[in-house]
Order: sequence, then C-alpha cells, then structure tokens
Amino acid sequence: MNTTKWILAILAGCIIVAAIASALVLRPGEAVEVVCIASGPIEEYIDERAITRLSRTHLVSMPYAARIEEIALREGDAAEKDNPAHPLARIVADDLQLAVDQAQAVVKRLDASIVENLAKALEELAMRQAYEFARSMNDTIKAAQTRVDSGAERKAYFAKRLERIKQAHAAAAVTEDERDLAALDYVTSKFDLAQDELVLKIAKALTVAAEILPEMILQMIADKSLSDAVLKQQRAEAEAALAKARLDERRATILSPVDGVVLKRHVVDEQFLAAGAPLLEVGRLEDLEVEADLLSVDVGRVELGDPVEIYGPAVGPRPARGKVARIYPAGFTKVSSLGVEEQRVKVIVAFDPEDLKRLTAEHGLQVGYRLRVKIITTTRQQALVAPRSSLFRGEHGQWQVFVVERGRARIRQVELGLMNDRQAEVLSGLDDGALVISMPQSSLRDGVKVAPQE
Repeated sequence: MNTTKWILAILAGCIIVAAIASALVLRPGEAVEVVCIASGPIEEYIDERAITRLSRTHLVSMPYAARIEEIALREGDAAEKDNPAHPLARIVADDLQLAVDQAQAVVKRLDASIVENLAKALEELAMRQAYEFARSMNDTIKAAQTRVDSGAERKAYFAKRLERIKQAHAAAAVTEDERDLAALDYVTSKFDLAQDELVLKIAKALTVAAEILPEMILQMIADKSLSDAVLKQQRAEAEAALAKARLDERRATILSPVDGVVLKRHVVDEQFLAAGAPLLEVGRLEDLEVEADLLSVDVGRVELGDPVEIYGPAVGPRPARGKVARIYPAGFTKVSSLGVEEQRVKVIVAFDPEDLKRLTAEHGLQVGYRLRVKIITTTRQQALVAPRSSLFRGEHGQWQVFVVERGRARIRQVELGLMNDRQAEVLSGLDDGALVISMPQSSLRDGVKVAPQE
C-alpha cells in the first residue's frame, strides 16, 4: 500500500473514533427516580394478620336433666341480663310441677307419721296395767304361800291321824272302814298340797313376767323415740328434696348472664337433654378484642401498652386505634400457607373504646372478622429517613444505597437504625438533603451517568 492510502486510512479511523467519543459525551444519562432524604418521624412496627374475638363468652347449659322447650332466639339476637320477660330458654314446666307435688306429698306423709308416733296414751295405759298386775301377782303369791303352808299342816295332821288309826286297827279298836277313810284323807291332803305348791310356782313365774312387762313397755317407748328421730331425719331429707324441686322450678326459666348477643345456638327443637348440655353462647360486643399470632422472633420487641393501628376491609378506610393488652407466655407451632412450620405467640390487642363503638355502629364489626394490626414497637420523632426501597445488600451483606452526585450514581455504605416496610433510619453514611435513587435497577453500576427524576 502506498503512502497516500495509509494516510487516508488513518484519517478515516480518527474520524470514526472522534464520532464515537462525541456520541458518548453527548448521550443523556439513565433515567432514575430519586428522593431527597430528610429528617422526620419514623416508626418501627410489626404488621400481622389478626382476627376479632371476645375476651369472654358465656356458655349457657342445662342446669339439670330435663326437657327443654324450643329455643326461638337465633345468632345475633339481643340477650338481656336476668330479665324473666326475655329468657334465653325454658324447661318444660309440667314435669317440674309434678316433681314439686311428689316432694310435698312425701313431707305431708312424714308429718302424719311423726304425729302418730308421738301418741303414747296406749303405752302409758299399758304401763299402769302392768304395775297393777305386778302388785296383784305379789298378793296372789302371798295367798298361794298361805295355802301351801296350810296344806303342809293338814298333810302332817292326816299323816299322824292315819298312823294312830292303823295302831288302833291293829288292836281291833277301829274298823277297817275307819282305817281306809283315814288313809283317803291323808292321800287327799298330799294331793291338795302338791296342787297348792304348783299354783305357787305358777304365781311366782307370772310375777316375774309381770315385773318384766313394765320394762318391755319402757323399751317400746324408747324405741318410739328412736323412730321419731328417724322420721324427723326422713322429713328433713324430704324437705331438702322439696326445696331442690322448687329450686329446679325457679331455674326452669334460663336467663342471660350478661347484656349481649347470641353468638351460637346449639339446640333448636324441643328435646330431652342431660345436665350440662350446651344450649347457647352469649357474649358482649363491648368486650371485642383482636387476636394476632406473631412470630416468636418478633414478639420479643412487643411490650404491654404498645400502640396498635388496626386496619383492613372490615375496619373501613379509617384505621382504628388500640394497644397491646396481653402477651401469651407460651408459643405454639403453626403451619403457614406455604407449608412452613412457624413458632408463633398469641398477642391480644384491646380496641380504643370510642373506635370500637364507631366500628360496631358503622361497620357492624363482630366476632371472627379478619383484619390486620400494626403494632408500633418504637417511635423516633427526629431521624434521617430513607425509603426502604432504596436499600440493598452489598457483597459482604452491608446495607448500601445509590446517591446521585454530579449526574452519576455513586454507591454509599450506610448504617441503619429503625426500619419498617416503607422507611429506614440512616444513622451514618448519608447527609440530610442527599439524593438517593429510590428504586435502583440490578443493572445499575457505580459511576454510571444518570438522569434524576423526582
């Protein structure tokens, strides 16, 4: 190639390089959205799904086994505390009246038995007769003893007489007939004596029985006193049964324990139910609160009394206020919608009373409604605040942002404080008024020319 061609080629290359350089210099920068960071308030909070519930519900159940009438109340109906005109349910009254009548009849029967048992006139008459009989038997014994003594004398006399007549008969002084008559008189006296002795024994035996008879009557009277005590005890038991029947009759009208609403109806039609069978659940909407299941790693930042913002479709466009009322002491395992097991802790949020009135009146907020809570754990009124979307992690895990300096994007490493879903507190690395790229692209590099757009 000759010298002229070399010169022309070099000039053409220079022209091309100059054109490229000119194009690079004149090309506009990459369009990016920027935010001017400034000092302002920031809150650190925990945002979680929640559900409304009642702090306490009242389960109305059967007070005893009985037949319940049809329950007309339905879920959402008002319940008035201790109002007999508007009871929750009624037990069939006929069965209860029958139980009261039976108990009253038992009490009356025992009253009659006690009166009958107290009558002692017959026993007292028998006691007097027993004493008179005992005295008469003593007189009978004396008379019988006299007869025995007399009979013994007669027997001894006729024995001696018989002996003399036998001697006279041997001397032929008396006849055989006189001897036989004397023998007959002796035998008769022996028989009469034996008969009198038997009568004396019988009298003595009867006297012993007569002396025992008053003791027997006294024992009968004592036994009647014991029977009286037993009857009185039975009457006390019958009185208790009657009081129980009357109490059951009064409790047949089942009243509401609180002024509230019916939450659930367990029984509808008339039927026989066992004691303790559930009938209705009643609660007060004034006791409505919010239950949220927080991750155990987050709950450590929550304290009693922390302010809470309650929001969601069930609340409407205007959020409600609340505060943390209770933190459960034990956690539990819950499977997330993605199938991941998470350790969570229940946290109870109390509504602001005025907001609760507004929500129940305007939006009909009740039990079991889904909503969200924002538990504010820390608040700082003056902090250098940057958008959360402007932050990203560097190669070594440190927080970084892109700032715009002289038309170019520059990486700055920052130290953060409080953070939430939208903002982050910058402790160091940026100055007030710095322009940061709010949503940097992953392709953006340090030193690239940019065109800021607010």
